[in-house]
Amino acid sequence: MKALPAYAILAALLAGGQAHASSSEWFEMEGARIRLVTASKPDADGRLRGILDIELKPGWKTYWRDPGDAGVPPTIDVSANPDILGAELDFPAPQRHDEGGFKWAGYDYSLALPVLFTLRQSAEPGTINANVFLGVCETICVPVQAQLAVDTAGDPDNADDVSAVAAAFAAVPPAATPEFGVKVAETAGDKIVLEASFPGDPATAELFIGGEEGYASTTPVREERDGKTFFSVEVTRPDKKPEGEGLHYTLVTDAGAVNGILPYF
Repeated sequence: MKALPAYAILAALLAGGQAHASSSEWFEMEGARIRLVTASKPDADGRLRGILDIELKPGWKTYWRDPGDAGVPPTIDVSANPDILGAELDFPAPQRHDEGGFKWAGYDYSLALPVLFTLRQSAEPGTINANVFLGVCETICVPVQAQLAVDTAGDPDNADDVSAVAAAFAAVPPAATPEFGVKVAETAGDKIVLEASFPGDPATAELFIGGEEGYASTTPVREERDGKTFFSVEVTRPDKKPEGEGLHYTLVTDAGAVNGILPYF
């Protein structure tokens, strides 16, 4: 599944109209529609929870934080807001799709991606203007850009919004543990072997690794050795090891899923 060339990108902008509750207007696109929703008020550290609400039409799909062979990962940019320090998307456990030899990670159902906004502690609730970029696909990937505006003070205690935001955050896999997670077992040049520990059937285990800071990896290949499960990946790395925690990963089995961080290697 190849993405359209740059000149074919659907670059549509939605002006920030009058919000309903603490949500933006819906932005309509081919195959889907999206909006931003916030709920409650910022906490003592200026963190405000919200969602990127994605409604897909039947047969359409969208992508995880790192799609793999093809696709456009969703991003959100709030740099135009002087009182917003940042916005971080999170993700439920993805699915592995294999279509025509292209393997990618994403979702074939409507979903809400959690968003954690960080406001300056002196900031009052107000309008957040966000530049959202994501891809949806049926047979080809359609990259879409939208400007969404949400009035966080419009109706912060709206029951439907509060429920939707809470459900999205609850759907994010819990943190990995030594009993359910992965660790680096071997490195040989560009090949990395990760040892996985988890409950459930090894045949159902899938590993998804995010690409950050110049890292990219092939689809992990599962193998069983001496009663243990390993995933091998080919990795492209930046010239210099970046600072920070590392690469996000999600490990999925029939017993559930966890999110973790692989230290940069």
